[in-house]
Amino acid sequence: MGALTHASLVEYLLEEAYEVAETIETGADDTELRGELGDVLLQVVLHARLAEERGSFTFDDVARGLSAKMVRRNPHVFRPDGTLQDSFPATVAEIVRKWDAVKSSERPERRGPFEGIPDALPALAKAQKFLDRAARAGSAVQVGELAETSAVTSEEDLGELLLAVVGSARTQGFDAERALRDAIRRRFDAPS
Repeated sequence: MGALTHASLVEYLLEEAYEVAETIETGADDTELRGELGDVLLQVVLHARLAEERGSFTFDDVARGLSAKMVRRNPHVFRPDGTLQDSFPATVAEIVRKWDAVKSSERPERRGPFEGIPDALPALAKAQKFLDRAARAGSAVQVGELAETSAVTSEEDLGELLLAVVGSARTQGFDAERALRDAIRRRFDAPS
C-alpha cells in the first residue's frame, strides 16, 4: 500500500459519506447510523492527521474552526460569544438572507452565486444546487418543459430534459438526486 495522502483518501471519504446517506435514506437503525458517522469522522481524523504531520493544522484546529464558523454564519442563532440569542427570526427566508450575507462577506473574491459549487457533485445534485443558487440570487433560470422522451434525439436534448426534471423537482420541494437513488433501490434492490 502506498503512502496515505489527501488525494488517495478522497474516494474513501466520498464512499463513507454516501454510506451515511444510504443509512439515513433506507431507515437503518441508530446503531448503524452511529457506525457510519464514525466512519466519516475517521476520514476527517485521517485528513487532519496528515495535515498535522506536515505542520499545517490539527484535528483540534478543525473543530475550533467549525465552531467559530457556526457562530459566525448563524447570527440568528448565536451571539458573537457563542451563547444563544434570546429570540430567532420569524421566517426561513430571513434566516437564508442572513446566512447568504455572512457567506458573501466571508468570500468577497467570489464573482457570482455559482462559485464554490463542487464539480464533483453528482449531476442531478449539482443541477439542483445551481438552480437553488440562481433563485436565491434573484435570477430565476428558465428550464425547459418536461417533454416526451421521444423528443430526445441527442445528448444535448437529454441534458435539457434532465435539467427540466430537476427544475420541476425543485419547484415541488423534492430532491432529485435522493428521488433517483430511492427509485433505483426500489427497482433493483427489492427482493425477487
